[in-house]
Amino acid sequence: MSTEPLSKNIRKVLVANRGEIAVRIIRACRDLGIATVAVYSDADRQALHTRYADEAINIGAPPPRESYLVKEKILEAAKKTEADAIHPGYGFLAENADFAGMVADEGLIFIGPSPHAITTMGDKHKAREAVKKYNVPLVPGTEAGLSDEELINAAEKIGFPIMVKAIAGGGGKGMRPVYDAANFVEALRTARSEAESSFGNGDVYIEKLLVGARHIEFQILADSHGNTIHLGERECSIQRRNQKLVEEAPSIFMDDDLRQRMGEMAISAAQSVDYVNAGTIECLVDKDKNYYFLEMNTRLQVEHPVTELVTGIDLVKEQIRIARGRRMTPTESVLNPQGWAMECRINAEDPYNNFVPSIGLIRASNTPKGPGVRVDSGVFAGYEITPYYDSMIAKLITFGETRADAMARMRRALSEYVITGVRHNIPFHINLMNSFSFIAGQFDTRFVEDRFHMNTYENDPTEAELETVAIAATLHAHRKRQLASQVVAPAERDTSNWKWVGRYERIHR
Repeated sequence: MSTEPLSKNIRKVLVANRGEIAVRIIRACRDLGIATVAVYSDADRQALHTRYADEAINIGAPPPRESYLVKEKILEAAKKTEADAIHPGYGFLAENADFAGMVADEGLIFIGPSPHAITTMGDKHKAREAVKKYNVPLVPGTEAGLSDEELINAAEKIGFPIMVKAIAGGGGKGMRPVYDAANFVEALRTARSEAESSFGNGDVYIEKLLVGARHIEFQILADSHGNTIHLGERECSIQRRNQKLVEEAPSIFMDDDLRQRMGEMAISAAQSVDYVNAGTIECLVDKDKNYYFLEMNTRLQVEHPVTELVTGIDLVKEQIRIARGRRMTPTESVLNPQGWAMECRINAEDPYNNFVPSIGLIRASNTPKGPGVRVDSGVFAGYEITPYYDSMIAKLITFGETRADAMARMRRALSEYVITGVRHNIPFHINLMNSFSFIAGQFDTRFVEDRFHMNTYENDPTEAELETVAIAATLHAHRKRQLASQVVAPAERDTSNWKWVGRYERIHR
């Protein structure tokens, strides 16, 4: 008798989310011939995801605690529309083990991992204990449940700087860097308070703060047939207040040996909780390429498109395939990425005013197009940005044969992107793409807050960065000449009447 899991039929999926990720999931379902149900709050009545889905159900008032976070309303909508499965997207209930269990209890399929995996990896202390048994390297730190006095004593033994971290949650909430003992008690107080208000759990622990570290994560896929693989790394070090702004795949910092060792570690970490479906192992890597497990996100990541572009794998389709009980499409343990992908998160916030969120009506929106450009968005001209939800407007993703190609396309795409009516962070991304340090790949998780300025000319390059940029530019030019030699060269143009404007643009006089 076969012991393989039975294949499950999914004819209709309810998407328990909103915005660009809801649109993304609906499109994947449409490709697979699966009907979809959207849920929406009163504020999202005219949202794009409600128009793309086959059905749409209102689930309450605009505040998430009265709509998108109410498990019973979402389950009621699923039963009312006779959905077979629920995809949580990311955020809201995506990493809520109780919700995943309730979905299963109703006889529905949760397109994500088991409640056990979510519970274990959602608690940072439990996650550390689980992966430690598999010899996964951990940042020096404490266990959960310690009093303030015990944490103060532990901090003196570990040594400053340290990071205070909430046991539950993520997204930069309940986290405080502390550089000396004088500020430790206040950091504990504020971290506990923020964690309690954000996650309903004020418990914290401390870790050694790795100065100059990079944030590198590995995409995991695992099916119920015993196959667990990784799809390479993503570079996520460009952050502000522990929230990611730009992601890349692969990472300019990695080499083949480090990639292999970290990939094997990521697989072991996922196997420590018998993980099934898509997930991400997040790590910190110091200047000497020592790496440490940080946490596991038991869901689809915001930055998943960069992995899709360099691997050619549709991660949402794979999530659905795995949830159906089938084997995943990839068969190799490690897939070699082809090309380079880069993602900029376009947010409604003012980069000239400490990134204060912006709300209001989007009066015009002209998204960039052309080769190697992808825009994942849930907004349109006439859409209103409200104070109830995340400030993300869109994800702008570019792809090229090399990092220089992807970056050049990103500059072009950013220059084409027009959004009026609300303030946005496109100027920040333009300045970042012109930063010598970013071009040279010389950055870490503190780069934006410690070394970056909105005025590009204030970002004075070091000699090493200038040398790296020069080498990269030479290699890029050589590659372009190789490609040009394969086609008939056009007649030479008279460029004597061109005038350079700034660093990267020119106009005809």
